[in-house]
Amino acid sequence: MSLTVNLYYTGKNGSARKFVEEMESSGVANRIRQEPGNEKYDYFIPMDDPETVLLIDSWKDQQSLDVHHASPMMKELADLREKYDLHMRVKRYISDENGMPDTDQKFIRK
Repeated sequence: MSLTVNLYYTGKNGSARKFVEEMESSGVANRIRQEPGNEKYDYFIPMDDPETVLLIDSWKDQQSLDVHHASPMMKELADLREKYDLHMRVKRYISDENGMPDTDQKFIRK
């Protein structure tokens, strides 16, 4: 089972992008990517909302995510979110153990 969390960080006057830039330049994002159980930690900018940044954060399981949440990096993250006055929306997804159904495969161009 994989757990994916989509976090939408929204700010004003480019603050969400500045947050991401500091997450990357400070090395916090790369340290999170190196944590045991982390499968994906990537930022995206929605085309229809330039003041929001989407983080797709995937973990092997809930336990891996819980260990991450208990790590000192969470304080760094919280401090940066506060610094840039970001607000968040969160959506969680759990992977389908059976993979993609054949009925959906026909829509995938490889």
